[in-house]
Amino acid sequence: MKSLPLKNPHPRLTRLTRFGLMGLFAIQALASPLWGHRPPEAMAEAANTFLASLDEEQRQKATFEFDDEERVNWHFIPRSRKGLPLKEMRADQRQLAFALLQSPLSHAGFSKSVTIMSLERVLHELENNSPRRDAALYFVSVFGTPSTGKTWAWRVEGHHLCLNFTLVDGQEITSTPSFFGTNPAEVRQGPRKGLRVLAAEEDFARALLGSLTPDQKKKALIATEAPRDVISVPGFEAKPLHPLGLSAGDMNVRQVEILHELIKEYVHRLRPEMAEDELTRINRAQVRQIHFAWAGGLKRGQGHYYRVQGPTFVLEYDNTQNQANHAHAVWRDFDRDFGVNLLREHYQRVPHGD
Repeated sequence: MKSLPLKNPHPRLTRLTRFGLMGLFAIQALASPLWGHRPPEAMAEAANTFLASLDEEQRQKATFEFDDEERVNWHFIPRSRKGLPLKEMRADQRQLAFALLQSPLSHAGFSKSVTIMSLERVLHELENNSPRRDAALYFVSVFGTPSTGKTWAWRVEGHHLCLNFTLVDGQEITSTPSFFGTNPAEVRQGPRKGLRVLAAEEDFARALLGSLTPDQKKKALIATEAPRDVISVPGFEAKPLHPLGLSAGDMNVRQVEILHELIKEYVHRLRPEMAEDELTRINRAQVRQIHFAWAGGLKRGQGHYYRVQGPTFVLEYDNTQNQANHAHAVWRDFDRDFGVNLLREHYQRVPHGD
C-alpha cells in the first residue's frame, strides 16, 4: 500500500533542549544493541540495566508492586506524579531511561516522544519562564520485576506523553493506553517555527475527509462543534463509544487505503514487529466495521476532532484548545488496555498466589 504524500509529516527535531544532540546520539548508541533482541527481551534488559544504575532512594521512587493501583493511574496533564523524574537522575541514568523508552518504539515513535518533551522548553519561554514547564519532569515507573518469564509493566509519563507497556508472563505485550499530545500543535515563532509533531495524525485525517463525496461527508460529520477534548481520557474505561460516522464498508478502495494509513500512523510508533502484531489484530476484527467520524471546523485553524473506532480499538484526536493549536491524540484498546484480558487469562491458568 502506497503512503499518502504529505508535506513534512515527520519533521526532524531541529534542536533538543536540555538533553542536547550529543545526549540523543548517546541514547541511540545505548539502545541500538537492544534492537537485536525480541521486544520482551529488549524491554526487560533495558529496564534491569536502568534499575541497576539507581541508588536506593531513586529505586524506591521508580519501582512498585505489579498490582499497585498506581499502575493504572495514568494522566497527561502537568501535575505531580509518582515515579522517578528525569530531573532527579544523573546524566548516565537519563540515557538508560531513554534506552528503556526506545526499546519498544520505532525511530518515528521515539523521535515524537522526545520532541514532545522538548516542547516544554517552548512553553517555558512562551509562558514567561513558567516553572511548571520543564523538559525533565517526565517520570519512569516500573511495576513488578522485569523478566522474560514474569508478569511486569512499566510507564513513562509526563505532560502530553503517557506510554504504558504490560508484559504478561514476560512475553505477551500490550501497548495501551497510549497518549501523545503537543502544545503548541504548530510552533509559530522562534527557531523551530513550523514544527508539527503530530502533523501526519492530522493530515491523513484531513486527506480522508477531503476525499469523501457529499453523501459520505454527511455521514462522517457528526457535529459542527468539536468536543473540548478526547473522550477516552484517564478515568474513562476503555470501552466502545457509539460507532458514529462513516464505516469503512461504505468507503471506496482509495479511501480505505487512507484510513489504513491513518491507523498505521498511530500503530507504527511501535517497533515494526510489535506494530505488525497490532495491525494483524485490528485487521482480524472485521475491518469493514471501522468508523471514521469528524466534528468541528473543516478548515485549518478551526477547532476539530476525529475518531477512528473499530471493534477492538479507538483512536481519538482533538485540537480545540489555545485557538486550535493544542492537540491531543490517544489510542485505547477495549480488550488489552493495561493487559486486562491477558491478565484475566493468565490468572485463570495460574493461581494468583503462585
